[in-house]
Amino acid sequence: MDILEIFMTSVSLAVSAIPEGLPVIVTIVLSIGVSRMAKHKAIVKKLPAVETLGSTSIICSDKTGTLTQNKMTLVKMYTAQEKQLNLLKAAVSCCDGDIEVNNGEEKPLGDPTETCLVAALMHKGITKQQVNEQYPRLFELPFDSNRKLMTTVNQIGDKRYAIVKGAYDILASRCLDDNMDVVNDTMLQMSQQALRVIAVGYKEVNDNESEYDNDYLENDLHFAGLLGMIDPPRPEAKKAVAECKKAGIKPIMITGDHVVTAGAIAKELGSLNEGDMAITGV
Repeated sequence: MDILEIFMTSVSLAVSAIPEGLPVIVTIVLSIGVSRMAKHKAIVKKLPAVETLGSTSIICSDKTGTLTQNKMTLVKMYTAQEKQLNLLKAAVSCCDGDIEVNNGEEKPLGDPTETCLVAALMHKGITKQQVNEQYPRLFELPFDSNRKLMTTVNQIGDKRYAIVKGAYDILASRCLDDNMDVVNDTMLQMSQQALRVIAVGYKEVNDNESEYDNDYLENDLHFAGLLGMIDPPRPEAKKAVAECKKAGIKPIMITGDHVVTAGAIAKELGSLNEGDMAITGV
């Protein structure tokens, strides 16, 4: 055959071997896959993500509200000196969250950690509004993820007190009390029960508001107590963790909780096994 004819025949064969409808066929096949996944409540916005998911080996997941129900419930309190009711009232006076009641139905307003404290006090017959009237708030340092504390200055009787609540490790290091070893053991026991633990401290302050900063208000504190609350794991989360492991995917839980608390919840979910480690960002 002539060279030109051989070339033209080769091009014709190449064109026929690669169908023009291939991109359309690929799109349709991916769309069918997306449709099937949607029936299992998995929505895919970008079709190539399906292929990426197939090669996934590690999934990092937030804990609160994802692996857990984000329905905090106060279940344990510890105080060495004060009555538990006074501890709860002090903690609520240092909260911005509240509970709104409509037709007997409670609606949390704000951070779940705070609203569960307000709810616990309300179930004892005392509302947040009553606490605010009894202990008027004069000043506030909002919660900050670097300080891991929130502080308010409240008028209690004829004196002013700074009430501080937040992460135990941070607050404990700023307390003057001698019995912190006992408190630390109690905190670890509560954490091992998968409880999120926050600490409360206080101190008497002067009325010179120009001095009100975190260095002055959040140091030299007296320890008031511990509040342990639980955020139950989602029933479907444990099953999802098991399915991930079966598929060769390693699930990792990320949370701002204390490392002991996080480890206890991870064990309950099945993502932390013998030989695995729960580690802090530090």
